Amino acid sequence: MSRTHPPAAMHDHAPSRALAMSTIAFTICFAVWTIFSIIGVRIKGELGLTETEFGLLIGMPILTGSLVRMVLGIWTDRFGGRLVYTATMAAAALATFLLAFATTYAQMLVAALGVGLAGGSFAVGVAYVSRFYPASRQGTALGIFGVGNVGAAVTKFAAPFFLLAFGWQSVALIWAAALAVMAMVFWFTTEDDPVIRQRRLTGAGQPRSFMAEFQPLKDIRVWRFAFYYFFVFGGFVALALWLPRYLIGVYGFDLVTAGMIGAAYSIPASVFRAYGGVLSDRIGARTVLYWTFAVSCVCCLVLALPAADYVVRGINGPINFHFEVSWVAFIAVAFVLGFFMAVGKAAVYKHIPVYYPNNVGAVGGLVGMIGGLGGFVLPIVFGALNDLTGVWSSCFMLLLLVAAACLVWMQITIVRISRRTPLGQATEQART
Repeated sequence: MSRTHPPAAMHDHAPSRALAMSTIAFTICFAVWTIFSIIGVRIKGELGLTETEFGLLIGMPILTGSLVRMVLGIWTDRFGGRLVYTATMAAAALATFLLAFATTYAQMLVAALGVGLAGGSFAVGVAYVSRFYPASRQGTALGIFGVGNVGAAVTKFAAPFFLLAFGWQSVALIWAAALAVMAMVFWFTTEDDPVIRQRRLTGAGQPRSFMAEFQPLKDIRVWRFAFYYFFVFGGFVALALWLPRYLIGVYGFDLVTAGMIGAAYSIPASVFRAYGGVLSDRIGARTVLYWTFAVSCVCCLVLALPAADYVVRGINGPINFHFEVSWVAFIAVAFVLGFFMAVGKAAVYKHIPVYYPNNVGAVGGLVGMIGGLGGFVLPIVFGALNDLTGVWSSCFMLLLLVAAACLVWMQITIVRISRRTPLGQATEQART
């Protein structure tokens, strides 16, 4: 017998409650997902890991959290976000708890696989929250949900205190406990989304087969959105990880100062994502993305300029010039770049429930997966570019190329659409 449901009026607060609890849960999940950014340093010293082993350890949760997003998104479409979100948090909490008892490198890698599930929660939240809101408000809702990225800063600020006082194992146990409690709170304070409630009310089964969930992935537009997200989210995660190292190497900052600046970068770059959702609803996601890629190209161009000495043949002999982006200018431009990456993240996800209302889980999961892989791959490429070129700013040269490619691809697509779409429809589509 299907479960009875209260009248629609009883669900008036369900959207705001689902959004609030999903955002809090995602914040804790993101804090767990990035736990190795702090405890990994202590583990490296205790086990005597090489740089390669250390890089694999801190990158494993990012990798696995990205790869599971599409599957978790599909499961959310089929079984509901309340169930899948709770189960994901519970599984990640168990893995984080077991991490505290790992003693070998192999055991820690296995535990990191489970910890990575916390990062997959993003795809679950997107599919779950979007079902509570109409298209005109989905950008704002998903932008607010994305503020959970600030969990990375929570770990960077709080974890060192617990680590220094009680050891890295205590960080794993406390973070696991917080996630387990959040899983229970989420289950008892939220309800199933309207689609799942309707299925249970009518007794209707799944409207399509499991393989049909993957059909939209054949659309090139999905991969274009994924490429956008590779830059705005993958680039954000990569810079959050890379900035401390860059500031130490280029400007000679100490580790504490560089780490605090890196954490400070993560906060506004997360919080402004909500503003990006509001902008996407008001002026259109496409317009927001145009600004994102255009300004990002300018910022990356400035940051890509290496320090150099020039000699000009003057009238009265050689004239020497020195050019260098000061640390004040660097931080200012980097924060501008982070702001536009933040609003761009919201704009990308504004498109998905509009174009694929019945496949938010699969499409949102794929886009999130590609973005997450950017956060895993780009820091590795940054290091390789340093080795190959010997130029610190080579990382921003790469980001400039990626941002420019996003801008060009979007412009070519829009031109093609405008040529085959009536003016009125083209104007309306431009708002999304």
